[in-house]
Amino acid sequence: MKRARIVLADDHNLLVDAFKALLQPHFDVVGTFSNGHQLVQGAPALDPDVIVLDIGMPIMNGLIAGQQLKQLLPRVKLIYLTQNQDQDLAAEAFRLGASGYLLKNSGGSELVHAINEALLARSYITPLMTKGMVGSFIQNLKRRKTRHELTLRQREVLQLLAEGRSMKEVAYLLNVTPRTVAFHKYTMMDQLQLKSSAELIQFAMKSSIVAAA
Repeated sequence: MKRARIVLADDHNLLVDAFKALLQPHFDVVGTFSNGHQLVQGAPALDPDVIVLDIGMPIMNGLIAGQQLKQLLPRVKLIYLTQNQDQDLAAEAFRLGASGYLLKNSGGSELVHAINEALLARSYITPLMTKGMVGSFIQNLKRRKTRHELTLRQREVLQLLAEGRSMKEVAYLLNVTPRTVAFHKYTMMDQLQLKSSAELIQFAMKSSIVAAA
């Protein structure tokens, strides 16, 4: 029987090595990436069945990368493996096409189980998140709206600003004008009812838009 092809994406190399060692007896790990941009650029050529990725990664976070990958590879299964226990963030991940959501302190066998569930076209969320909630929890997550609906472009701008880049640098990387970046920045601040750039960066960190140091 053909083994499933797995791609891993996390900016912590030690974790990637540990996940690879854990999964190789069960699946073919065909590639690893350390940021979302590299993942989007490189994963399609590897033809993966499942991508296991973190949310907080540099240059492009996992939610944006996952959304773009689902457009490039509609049949790929996305399993998020993160430290963030926020249920709204989990809801956003499922809304954008995730098949699984686990925490990094989940058991190793749970990741293998989640991948197998995804390959069977089923959704999986770690019991560490549900805390005894009823089985309809995942469906409820999929239907929930997040409190703050940012567009894909807004998330890209916020990611880069939160990494400490200037508006000119962000404009260059996204191939837009600095005025456009400023427009997105102040639109987000208005949407989120934030009063300063510092509060916007704090929101990005809390929401795992950017990787924790």
